[in-house]
Amino acid sequence: MPLDPRLLEILCCPACHGDLLEKAEGLHCQGCGLLYPIEDGIPVMLVDQAKKAQP
Repeated sequence: MPLDPRLLEILCCPACHGDLLEKAEGLHCQGCGLLYPIEDGIPVMLVDQAKKAQP
């Protein structure tokens, strides 16, 4: 289930404050490249839970 577009407008990467792009794997930071998982429709915006996204 896609995230509400209004939520994506206000969320930013907690590590670098970059913009986030929703992908199937989670929320991808356009700045630092971290990928934040989405569990049960809720973004997990914790840097220690993020993974480096594959290019």
